[in-house]
Amino acid sequence: ALLVPAALAGFACWAFADLRINAATLVDSASNAADFIRRTVPLDFPSPAEVLRLCGQTMAVVVCATLLSVLLSVPLAVLAAGNTTPHATARFTARGVVVLARAVPDVVLAIVFFRVFGLGALAGVLAMGLHSVGMVGKMYADSIEQIDEGPRTAVRATGAGRLQQLVSGVMPQVLPSLVANALHRLDINLRISVVLGFVGVNGLGFEIARSLNALDYRRGMALAVVVLTLCVLVELLSGAIRRALLRDADAGGRTRRRGGAVSRTSAVLMSVPAPMKPKDAGAAGDATSTNRSVPPRVAPPWTPRRVRRTAYAVVTVPALAASVWGAGLAPGQFFGALGNLGPTLGLFWPPSTGGILPDLLSDLFDTVEIAFAATLIGAVLALPVGALAARNVAPSPATAAVFRGVVVLVRGVPELVLAIVFVVITGLGAVAGALALGVGAVGLLGKLVADSLEEVDPGVEAAVRATGAGRWQVFCAATLPQAAPAFVGHVLYQLDVNIRSATLLGIVGAGGIGFDLLNASRVLDFGVVTTVLLLVFATVLVVELLAVWLRRVVR
Repeated sequence: ALLVPAALAGFACWAFADLRINAATLVDSASNAADFIRRTVPLDFPSPAEVLRLCGQTMAVVVCATLLSVLLSVPLAVLAAGNTTPHATARFTARGVVVLARAVPDVVLAIVFFRVFGLGALAGVLAMGLHSVGMVGKMYADSIEQIDEGPRTAVRATGAGRLQQLVSGVMPQVLPSLVANALHRLDINLRISVVLGFVGVNGLGFEIARSLNALDYRRGMALAVVVLTLCVLVELLSGAIRRALLRDADAGGRTRRRGGAVSRTSAVLMSVPAPMKPKDAGAAGDATSTNRSVPPRVAPPWTPRRVRRTAYAVVTVPALAASVWGAGLAPGQFFGALGNLGPTLGLFWPPSTGGILPDLLSDLFDTVEIAFAATLIGAVLALPVGALAARNVAPSPATAAVFRGVVVLVRGVPELVLAIVFVVITGLGAVAGALALGVGAVGLLGKLVADSLEEVDPGVEAAVRATGAGRWQVFCAATLPQAAPAFVGHVLYQLDVNIRSATLLGIVGAGGIGFDLLNASRVLDFGVVTTVLLLVFATVLVVELLAVWLRRVVR
């Protein structure tokens, strides 16, 4: 288990050197960077009305895609969770559907749906929505498997059926997690919409692609700033809602008594009245007659928690309706073109190499090199940034807040925009892709590192601090060793993400097998597209199996 991460780190260092990512390369590109800045500044923003129109169009597609993923993921998660599935076959089938949705890139789905449904928002909604099921369905299934079985058992004891148990005993517990994961996916889909804009999905991404293809960098980068601002706003808003939901769930998941907290199960059982003894029957009758004039309370009080939840519902329903209307989705367009789906999928089978199998394998290796080099860059940069963003490590709360802001800002920049900038500066090729993914990894990996450092056992830190150790000694001897296994898992997850992202960055000339994928789709050689997908899927599967094995061994 120690040799495998060491070998992966060694390969990452070799890839970093083989791609010639060094100071000399950056110095040689300094003149290109200066020229790019001159061609970009001043930024050429569209009119406020046009900006609002593009933002509304983009958000409508993103919200509809996220809503579609949630609607599809909830039943899949119920079937995939071990404690709610009706049969083992249903569980494995649902898990297989989730894995398949995660394996097919959203760009490929968009290409398929464009051929079936034509240009427009519908193809983008279906592509992002179906691809999102891979992540959302998995997270929902994991949340259902981690519920407290007490409420469900209490509901079953009343004679409730399977559906009633699910509605009354399971869904109320996982609802905060479902909403939080949906908001997180909304944030991710907003970045993905920029990528899909390069294959025809309307919105900010499409306008950025059109501007950059015309070498209008002032307008393209101005729109990229709009995307960055929108991503940061959505990140801050969804983060605030997620924190509020978790706080509400924590408050609603415990019933306080004078003697302390009790579990949900105990609360349910305490609410059942005890049987009356015969000798108390008369007294009970007197009490009943005395209190008969007082009507029983049938509605819960309007606590701040209930007010917040009601406000969320009141705001969410009109927002979803406005998004469906703004995206221009028409049921007739969907059902009218659905008959073309079968013939279109038939174009992708059987796979073919197009006589360029050696080139495909070489480009696949380049993609793996880009992913490893980018992961190394991201890990080296994310560790100090994440440490300074952790409240228990940063020298002051202000420092932690500043670096949390840096992480949010970096996460707000789509990797495709970074790839375009580095392609212009360093030229076409793998260097641009590795630098773009490396910088972009700081956003996700830095957040994961900060969260892992904040979740360590404070008792170990206090014990080391009690010996007279300084801040650095506490960090190196107590904090970092506890978070190291999680850090390894996060790096492997980032490697998985980078392999997928490196495939897509080839669309803008950032090297790797993505360029072959785009060319094959443009010349309608869909058999080669399938071959590329199978090669990438096999590579990602190897990394995933390796990560699962390492996590099990580290535990």
